[in-house]
Amino acid sequence: MNNVGIRIKKLRDERGIKQESIAQQLDITQSAYGRLEKDDNRLTAPKLQIIADFLNVSVASLFGEKALHIIHENSGDNAQANIGTIIQQDKEYISHLNEEISFLRKELEKE
Repeated sequence: MNNVGIRIKKLRDERGIKQESIAQQLDITQSAYGRLEKDDNRLTAPKLQIIADFLNVSVASLFGEKALHIIHENSGDNAQANIGTIIQQDKEYISHLNEEISFLRKELEKE
């Protein structure tokens, strides 16, 4: 079994959803859906989106990615302040990643 398929199966089992239910959403048979969970090479982007929507998760979460920031719709100054904070955090994170890339490039040059 593959990582994406494992995550889908785990989420489906946690929610008590049968393979048949998701298969219906994808307009495929239950056995064809079972093969999707076992072989993620068969999963297409549209199928992943349908599965993610049905399980009420993001496609990124099916790949094990975690959202760093979630912005909820909000009105007023508070929303602007939150966005400003998020942008600053992102800039700092990008700076950190750039430093890490530079360090790793120097390490590779040593070899």
